[in-house]
Amino acid sequence: MSIEKNEKELKGLEATLSKLSRKTYVNLYNSFTGAIHGALWGQDLVYGSQASLHAAATEQERRFVDWLGILAVSGLHHPYIVIEIDWNNLQQLDTLLQQHSQEQVIIVNFTGLSFGPVAALLTNDETLYKKSERLKIFGAFDLRTMWTQTEQELDIQPGVQFNYRLSPLVGACVKLALLRRDKQHED
Repeated sequence: MSIEKNEKELKGLEATLSKLSRKTYVNLYNSFTGAIHGALWGQDLVYGSQASLHAAATEQERRFVDWLGILAVSGLHHPYIVIEIDWNNLQQLDTLLQQHSQEQVIIVNFTGLSFGPVAALLTNDETLYKKSERLKIFGAFDLRTMWTQTEQELDIQPGVQFNYRLSPLVGACVKLALLRRDKQHED
């Protein structure tokens, strides 16, 4: 699938998640750790910073945050909340999103659906959204630059970009699972 021809699959998943979560901005990632990185960098939590991880943070999360050079401490505001989605709780996604609707950043990890590693960052903060999107090589900002030959948002460029761009095929599979979640037991 080419990036240009299948951008609509990712836009469709973003729109679906925005509607379900009532969050204005959605960033899609090809890994759970990519979404964590986006949430942290979008809030200026970078090498040398301190952050409190949520109580259910996995060892993978803790190691990744440590690898980024961010010291995990207690007593600070949690920079994000995680909702893990798999086939057993997919039908409860609406309820889970409502329970955490007041959180500034929600990370939804869809890897448990087995389409591949995929996570979404949901927020109402435009600056956080732009900074976290900018981390992705061939993300929305890079694609606009390719199409217009004009650099976008020069003031929020990261020092390094990562290959966090979600495959349109995986995005389409997750979107279809979300749209059919109430019909998953039909034959």
